[in-house]
Amino acid sequence: MPQDQQPDVSRRDVIKGLAALGALPAVAGLTFGQGTVARQSDLVRAENAKPGTRQWMLTQTRIDPKTKYRCPWVEGFCSRTSVRAGEPITFFVSTDPPSPYRIDLYRTGYYGGAGGRLVHSIGSLKGTKQPEPEIGPRRLRECKWEPAATITIPSDWVSGVYVGKLTAEREGLQSYVIFIVRDDRPADLLLQCSDTTWQSYNRWPSQFSLYDNGKDTWYWGPGSDVSFDRPYAKYCQIVDQPLSIGSGEWFLWEFPLAYWLEQHGYDVTYISNLDTHADPKGLLRAKGLLSVGHDEYYSIEMFNHLKAAIDAGLNVAFLCGNTCCGRIDPRPGTDGRRPDRIFSRIDRYGPKDPEEVKHFPAMALLPHASPNERSLIGARSTGHITGGADWACTLPDHWLFEGTGMKKGDSIPGLVGWEWHGDPAVGEIDGLEIVSTAMTTDGQGHDHGPYAATIYPGKAKSNFVFNASTCWWADGLSEPPGYLRPKAYTQPRGPDDRARRITANLLKRMIGA
Repeated sequence: MPQDQQPDVSRRDVIKGLAALGALPAVAGLTFGQGTVARQSDLVRAENAKPGTRQWMLTQTRIDPKTKYRCPWVEGFCSRTSVRAGEPITFFVSTDPPSPYRIDLYRTGYYGGAGGRLVHSIGSLKGTKQPEPEIGPRRLRECKWEPAATITIPSDWVSGVYVGKLTAEREGLQSYVIFIVRDDRPADLLLQCSDTTWQSYNRWPSQFSLYDNGKDTWYWGPGSDVSFDRPYAKYCQIVDQPLSIGSGEWFLWEFPLAYWLEQHGYDVTYISNLDTHADPKGLLRAKGLLSVGHDEYYSIEMFNHLKAAIDAGLNVAFLCGNTCCGRIDPRPGTDGRRPDRIFSRIDRYGPKDPEEVKHFPAMALLPHASPNERSLIGARSTGHITGGADWACTLPDHWLFEGTGMKKGDSIPGLVGWEWHGDPAVGEIDGLEIVSTAMTTDGQGHDHGPYAATIYPGKAKSNFVFNASTCWWADGLSEPPGYLRPKAYTQPRGPDDRARRITANLLKRMIGA
C-alpha cells in the first residue's frame, strides 16, 4: 500500500467499530438485541470489520467557472453502471492540461466511521486531454474516449458502491468515477441506487441534461438525450457538494442510509436502477428493496418489474421523494455495443396536473399515457412538487411507531423536503394507510400542498410497501464523513432516534427478524 494511502483509522477506532457491529444501538431509549437483524450472510459485517480510511474523500477540487459544473483538470467515467465479480470494467479519463494521474479505488461503507476502504490502486498513468464530444442529435453528449485502464472485479469484492478517486499529479486536483459492484446472492435487502436520476441531472460539460433544451435551464419536456458515456459533473441543485464531482448524487442522499445499514450489520447488497430495468428475477432474491433519496426516473420496465415483485411478496420501502415521476427509455450507445447507455424523458407518470404544468410548461408536451405512480408508491408527486415540512405522526398506534414514544401530532423537525409525495391512493389501494401527513410550505409561510407518507399491504398480505414521502429521510439516520446537510424551504436536523427507530421497525418487518 502506498505511503499516502495508509489507513488513518486507529486500532482503537477499529475496535470501536467491531464493537458497534456486534449489536444494534440504543434507539429511543431501547436496545435492540442480536436477533433484530436476521442475516443470510455475514459478508457486510466481515467487510466492515476491515480497517477503513477517510482518504477516499476529495481534498483538492476545482470547477471551471465557464462551465459551472465541470472539472476538466481530471475527469472520467466507467464502462458500466454495475459490474459483477469476474467481469471487466473500463475507466475512461481525461486530464487537461495533460498530467500523470492515479486512480485509487475505494468501497464506501461504515468501516468504524471512516466511510471507505482502499481496495486497489492504479497508476501512475500517462494522462491526455480527451476530446469534448460534439453536440449530437437531441443534444446528446457522448464521449468516445480512449480507455485509460481496465480491471476485472475480484471475487472477494463485496457488493457495494465503489468510487475511484482520480488525482492529477501535476496540480493534485481530484474528482471521482463511480460504479456499483453487484452480486446474485440471496440477501435480506437490496439497496437500489438512483443512478438514472443522477444521470438525468448531470449537466456535463455545461447545461446538457434532461433539463436542458438549449433555451430553458429547467426544461421538463421530451427531446433531450443523455448518455452514461461522460463524466458526472458537480451536482447542480440545492447543495454545493464538492464530493459530487464525478459521483452523481450518491454522497448527497443515499450514502447516509448505506453508512447506517452497514454500521449495524444489515445483510444488504447493491444494485443500479438499470439492474431493476434489465433483471426482474434479481429482485426476488431479497426480502426487501430500498429506494433512497431522489429516485425520480424510471423506465416502464422498472415500474412493471417492481410491481410484479411486490405482487410476488417483495417488501419495498421508498425512503425518497419525487419517485418514479419521469419515464425514460434506456437504449444502447450509438455504437450499439453496450446496452442501456442513452436515454431520454418520454413521459410523465400519472395524470396531467395543471399546477405542475404551470411551473413546468414543457410538461404539457408529454403524452401522459403512463401508469399513475401512486399505484406503485402509494402517493405521487403533485402540484408544486417541492416544499418542506416537519414529518408528523398521524397513526401513533401503528407498528411503524413502536418504541418511538411519538404521539399523534409529534413530529421530526425539517425531515420533509425538498421533494415529496401527496395525493395518496386512498380507496384505490386496499388497506392503504396514511401514517404521516402535514402541509408543506415554501419556507415563507406559503402552502405548497400536503405531503403523505403511506403504507399498504402487498397482494400476498404478508408484505408491504412504505413511502416516507421525502428525499431527506436518510438525514435522520446518520451523517457520514464529508456529508453536507441540505437546506431548501426547510432544513433537516440530522440523526434523530425516532427516525432511526421507525427505520429499524420497517427493516425488522421486512426481513422477518
